[in-house]
Amino acid sequence: MNKEEQVMMVFRELFNKMAWLNKFKMEESLKDYKPSEVHYIECIGRNVDSNVTKLAESLYMTRGAISKMTKKLIEKGIIESYQKPDNKKEIYFQLTEKGQKIYKVHEELHKEFQERDKAVFDQVTEEQFDGMLSFVENYSNHLDAEIKKLGVDIKSE
Repeated sequence: MNKEEQVMMVFRELFNKMAWLNKFKMEESLKDYKPSEVHYIECIGRNVDSNVTKLAESLYMTRGAISKMTKKLIEKGIIESYQKPDNKKEIYFQLTEKGQKIYKVHEELHKEFQERDKAVFDQVTEEQFDGMLSFVENYSNHLDAEIKKLGVDIKSE
């Protein structure tokens, strides 16, 4: 196995371990919600004036899938839609009080996981962080270019 294959394998294993380890706490604390619903809640909570297009871009999903999920979350009373006075055409989404509570629980869990893993990150030097961030950014840019070559604009699907 060459270094490239090793890196990809280690990345997959790392993310699988994180997901597995975090899963129990997430499911326990957010048991009434599917992971996909929590991802939408997180995205809407972090981004002011979220609309179908912004959500589709952020979550790498089609606008149709976003519309379906937003309707479901509105029915559950987790998000609500609104329009701006100067733009009656566009529909935006924001968290309701119930949605804010879910968002806060989710954020607290992430802080807890970050604290759990702090011992590892405390050992990483600034140069190592810079190198890792540079690699991830370069790889992400490469994947963006490959997606563009396919003639697919995920940002507008």
